[in-house]
Amino acid sequence: MPWDALPLLDDGGPQRPRIERQAVTRELDGITCYEVAARVALERVPAAAELPYAWAASPYRGCTAGCRYCAARRGHRYLGLDAGGDFDSRIVVKTNLADRLRRELAGPRWAGEAVALGLTGDCYQGAEETYRLMPQIIRVLGEAGNPFTVLTKSPLILRDVPELREAGKLTQVRAAVSVGFVDEKIRRGVEPGAAGAQRRLEVCAALNEAGVPCEVLMAPILPLITDSADHLRATVRRAAEAGAVAITPVVLRLPAGAREWFMVWLEREHPGLVPRYAALYGKSPAAPPEYRAGIAAQVRELAEVYGIGRQARRWKRRRSPARQLSLV
Repeated sequence: MPWDALPLLDDGGPQRPRIERQAVTRELDGITCYEVAARVALERVPAAAELPYAWAASPYRGCTAGCRYCAARRGHRYLGLDAGGDFDSRIVVKTNLADRLRRELAGPRWAGEAVALGLTGDCYQGAEETYRLMPQIIRVLGEAGNPFTVLTKSPLILRDVPELREAGKLTQVRAAVSVGFVDEKIRRGVEPGAAGAQRRLEVCAALNEAGVPCEVLMAPILPLITDSADHLRATVRRAAEAGAVAITPVVLRLPAGAREWFMVWLEREHPGLVPRYAALYGKSPAAPPEYRAGIAAQVRELAEVYGIGRQARRWKRRRSPARQLSLV
């Protein structure tokens, strides 16, 4: 069924959340989708996030992967929703994002910086199977000759390999599969709706085999849970076996919204660690700089041991962007 044929929901009365007063609301396989027109496509990534991206665009806000640590959870509060269960089950869908993105990329102030796709919600979560926003977004970025990276935990990205390869003829295209650890028991607790680590690594391998350079975003590394030498080694080794062209470690951050939701899980599964986390994160959403630096150094050493990045192909433009072609 096409997305615009999905049934509309009742407005819920005068006390409904603010987003419901601004959106077309539909039900999709038990998930509430709020269809909105994006006023802005390109958003700055806060420096505090400590991610290797300056700009982002996201077709979805909220995510059915349900990752308890997701820093994007806080954004749901501004919509009149909660940062817990609502973030996992009430998804904002920016149906016009590709059109808005095309206009902004063509604007005189845009300098052509690299764009990350999917920071406020996995752009290949279940809703994408119905809305199919990503193929057009990829084409827009490719036609503009604008470099971009797709962040995901979902195998659905493989559907769009043809579009990613075509865009790769025009600009630098990368994928980043998030695999913070490979312990499946931990994954089921903190990433209940996401594909398992093995499946994500298979996606990484398939993308690289198809000619779409894919790295592993080793995020998040959970202090005192997945930061042991054995955990780090296992994850880096598995990333190397998947052919990851790079690996970027990111230690868990706990901003408001994510902190409350993650701590519920921690208190239930690792109550003895609660005081340790209070000490680590008592003054900041981030763990202490010296701790993060130590983890980064260990991952860099392991990446060197396992050869990650040695075989990375250098990107070369194969033809000019369409907007630069002229008829003769």
